Amino acid sequence: MLNAVFSLIARDLRLGMRRQADIASVLFFFIIVVSLFPLGIGPEPDQLRRLAPGILWVAALLATMLSLPRLFADDHRDGTLEQLALSPQPLGLIVLGKVAAHWLVSGLPLTLLAPVLGLQFDLSSEALQALTLSLLIGTPALSGIGAIGAALTLGVRGGGVLLSLLILPLYIPVLIFGAGAVEATVTGVGAQAHLSLLGALTLAGVFFAPWPTAAALRIALE
Repeated sequence: MLNAVFSLIARDLRLGMRRQADIASVLFFFIIVVSLFPLGIGPEPDQLRRLAPGILWVAALLATMLSLPRLFADDHRDGTLEQLALSPQPLGLIVLGKVAAHWLVSGLPLTLLAPVLGLQFDLSSEALQALTLSLLIGTPALSGIGAIGAALTLGVRGGGVLLSLLILPLYIPVLIFGAGAVEATVTGVGAQAHLSLLGALTLAGVFFAPWPTAAALRIALE
């Protein structure tokens, strides 16, 4: 079963590399949104440092959402999803593989790019490290939770808007603890508590979300 999951991850990564425009659109959206805020807020360093955690995390969250409608749509369109559902491996494990591949092509690049963009907000090296660590821990939860919404809206007309309405409330705890970890580092409090709660949310999102996602996919395929 693990070989099947790794094979699915490798397949989705190859497909992602062939659709580099989709990956670039997510990264450019992240760059543009983050870069516009310093221009609109002004050059005051204290204000930029205070607003930076929320701005960077909201931008990463919205950028991740851009690629969610395509998580299952292409496989559903060409019939691959039906073949995967009929395979001997549990559909939940297959969903886990697709969630992992989605994070590798969307969440991980955003995590690596965020410290560079954080320099615009005059963040210290400790705050940039906390930002990178919080995104590294928290973005898999965004992919796992988002997979539920992507499955529920699969094949639905106007599914992108409905997807946003479904998963944005579920993203709020991840956003609070992710931005809170960076803010706590900026204020000198310490980010350990926020990172621990963020890790718990990620474990729940990655390892429990694939099963309701699989159930939603079976309903969409019927």
